[in-house]
Amino acid sequence: MLCISYQPDEKTCVQFTVKLLYFLLSALALVACVLAVAFAAHHYLQLTKFTCGTILESCQCKLDTEDPLSRTFVYQDAADCGSLTSMLSLYLLLQMALNLVAALVCLLTCFMVWKHRYQVFYVGVRFQPLTAAEGHTQQV
Repeated sequence: MLCISYQPDEKTCVQFTVKLLYFLLSALALVACVLAVAFAAHHYLQLTKFTCGTILESCQCKLDTEDPLSRTFVYQDAADCGSLTSMLSLYLLLQMALNLVAALVCLLTCFMVWKHRYQVFYVGVRFQPLTAAEGHTQQV
């Protein structure tokens, strides 16, 4: 947007197209960031319910230890399950925070483009009928 010379009334097609594309990409990025936050939050909540144990230099984690068909997550070359789960939870929390910040930036960008386009009010401009502005009066 900075490479296009600015016209106050958006008389150029290129300026309108770039603004529209900028808004649509910002909205798409907002959706992607919100989905990334939801995905990380789901996995963080799932990680808090894990029961982990070390078997043959690998960490095996299960959601439900009593269910023989429950999904088992195996982390190879991880001798210490406690540090693994703490590092994964820290990573997921950091990912949630960064994606939330990115979502807020995208939301702010969408709001600014929308406000600049549709919520501009010109103070002091009065609406006058066309005949009064030209000085013609209608006689009856």
